[in-house]
Amino acid sequence: MLLKDLISPTLGGVLDPARHGHSCRSALVKALEAAGVRELSRHSPVASLPAKRVASRLAGLPQVALVQWTESVGLTLVRRDLASVQLRTPSGQILTYCILQMFPFTSESKRMGVIVRDESTAEITFYMKGADVAMSSIVQYNDWLEEECGNMAREGLRTLVVAKRALTEEQYQDFESRYSQAKLSIHDRALKVAAVVESLEREMELLCLTGVEDQLQADVRPTLEMLRNAGIKVWMLTGDKLETATCIAKSSHLVSRAQDIHIFRPVTSRGEAHLELNAFRRKHDCALVISGDSLEVCLKYYEHELVELACQCPAVVCCRCSPTQKAHIVKLLQQHAGRRTCAIGDGGNDVSMIQAADCGIGIEGKEGRQASLAADFSITQFKHIGRLLMVHGRSSYKRSAALGQFVMHRGLIISTMQAVFSSVFYFASVPLYQGFLMVGYATLYTMFPVFSLVLDQDVKPDMAMLYPELYKELTKGRSLSFKTFLVWVLISIYQGGILMYGALLLFESEFVHVVAISFTALILTELLMVALTVRTWHWLMAVAEVLSLGCYVASLAFLNEYFDVAFITTVTFVWKVSAITVVSCLPLYVLKYLKRKLSPPSYSKLTS
Repeated sequence: MLLKDLISPTLGGVLDPARHGHSCRSALVKALEAAGVRELSRHSPVASLPAKRVASRLAGLPQVALVQWTESVGLTLVRRDLASVQLRTPSGQILTYCILQMFPFTSESKRMGVIVRDESTAEITFYMKGADVAMSSIVQYNDWLEEECGNMAREGLRTLVVAKRALTEEQYQDFESRYSQAKLSIHDRALKVAAVVESLEREMELLCLTGVEDQLQADVRPTLEMLRNAGIKVWMLTGDKLETATCIAKSSHLVSRAQDIHIFRPVTSRGEAHLELNAFRRKHDCALVISGDSLEVCLKYYEHELVELACQCPAVVCCRCSPTQKAHIVKLLQQHAGRRTCAIGDGGNDVSMIQAADCGIGIEGKEGRQASLAADFSITQFKHIGRLLMVHGRSSYKRSAALGQFVMHRGLIISTMQAVFSSVFYFASVPLYQGFLMVGYATLYTMFPVFSLVLDQDVKPDMAMLYPELYKELTKGRSLSFKTFLVWVLISIYQGGILMYGALLLFESEFVHVVAISFTALILTELLMVALTVRTWHWLMAVAEVLSLGCYVASLAFLNEYFDVAFITTVTFVWKVSAITVVSCLPLYVLKYLKRKLSPPSYSKLTS
C-alpha cells in the first residue's frame, strides 16, 4: 500500500506536544505497519479523507495526516508518554511498545528514528523516517522510490520515506553500550553519537512512501499579488524538493504560469557555476529556481554576481535549503543588495531566518509556535501580512516620521529664540524662559497635540489595501529624509526668528512684556503647526488642541512671577500676539496650499 494525497486535517485535542514531541512520529510509523502497510505497490489507490479531530499540536503536517489515516483504518493511538506507546487495533486489542531510544530530527541529517520493543513478543525494531534524499542511500535497493517521489513532488506533495530494521537483543545491547559511551565523550561528542546511530542505518527495509498535501491558506494568492504591486520582492526559501517547491510557487501565483522559469542546474565546481550563471544572465524577466547544493557552490565562488542577478528576478525559489542557508541568504540581501528584509515563517526551521531579518513575522500554525515566539510580529494567517504592511506598517512609518520631525521642530524653535535673544543682548548669559515656563512648554502646553499626531492618517485603511502602490512610495523615503530634515530646520529658524524679533519690536517698556508676547505666540504657533501637519482630523486631536490651549490660558492666572497680569489682559497684548503668530504661520499655510494644488501627493488624488 502506498499512502498518497492525504489532506490537511483540522486539529483538535488528544496528544500533548510537551509530552509527545518528535517521537510521536515513531508511534505513527508503528501504527502503519500494524495496520498492514507492509506490501509496497507503485500503483496504489489515492486516499482522500475528511478531517477529524484526532490529534492536537503535532510536530508537523505529515504527522497529523498520518494519525488521521491510521484512525480511519481502525488503528488508534491511545496513549503516548516518554517511555511507551499504546495502539488500539480494529479488533479492540491494545498493543503496547516500549520506547528504548529516540533520535530527534536535525536539519543536517534530514531524518529521525526510534527503537521500540513490542512488550507482547519482545521484538526490537528500529524505525526511521526522513526525506527521500537522506533515506534513498539507507534503504534496500528498489526500482520505484525515486520515480514515485518525483511524481508526488510534481503534484505539490510533501514526501516522507519510512523504513525499519529488526534488531536482536545482542545487537541492541551492543548498540546501547556504544551509544552510551559516545554520549559520555568529552571531545567530538556529536560526531561520535552520529557515527554510532549511522551504524544502524544500513540495509533498512522500506515500509512506505507518504505524500501529504500542504494546502494553501485562504487568500494567499491575492496577498502575494498585493505584495508585488507594493514593490516588495518575494523569495521562497523552503526545504522541499525542487519539483514540490516549483509546484507550490505556481499554485500560489508566486510565479505565474505564463512566466518563464529558469531552473538552475546542479553544479559542483566553479566552472559549472560560471557557465550556469552566464546562461541565467542571458534571460530577462525570468523567475529563478535553485537548490541548496547549487546555491552553496555559487555563493562560494560568485556570491556577489548571484545576489545581483537574483535581485533582478521577479521571484526567486530556493529549495532544499537548510535553516542555516535561509539565514545566510537573508544576510546576503542585507549586505550586498542593501535591502531591508522581512522574513516570514511558521516552523522551527524558520527561526534563524526570522532572527536574521530586519523584521521577522511568525505565523502560528500546525508547525508549532517556535516561529511566532522568535518573531517581531505574530499573526495567525498569511493573508494578515497584507494589512500588517499596507495599513499598519505604512501608517507607522508616516506617523513616526511626522512625530520625530515635529519633536525636533519643537526643540529647535525655542533654541533659535534663545540664540536671537542672546545675540541682541550682547550674548549675555541670561535665559529667555525660566522655571515652569520651560517645563510647561515641553509637557503641558504642547505635549498632547504633538503626540496626537500618531492618530493621523492620510488615507483610510480600505483605500490603503486597495491601492498597494501607496506603500511603494515609501521606498523613496520622502517622508523622512535629509530634504525633509532641512525643511523643518529652516521652518524652525524662520519661526523662531519671527517670534523673537517680533516680540522685541512690539514690546511696551519692560522686559517681562517680551517674555509674555513671545511665549504666548510660541504656544499658539506650535498648536497651529500641529493643525497644519494633520491630514485627517480625529476627535482626540481636536480635544488635545483645545485642552492644551485651555491649560495655558488657565495657568496665566498663576504665573505672576513670569507675566504681568495687567498687561496680558489688554487688547494691545492680544493684537501683538496675533500679529506675530500670523506672520510666523500664514506663509507656511500658503505654501502648503500651493504645493497641494501644483504637485499633489498620491493619497490626495485618491481622497479627492
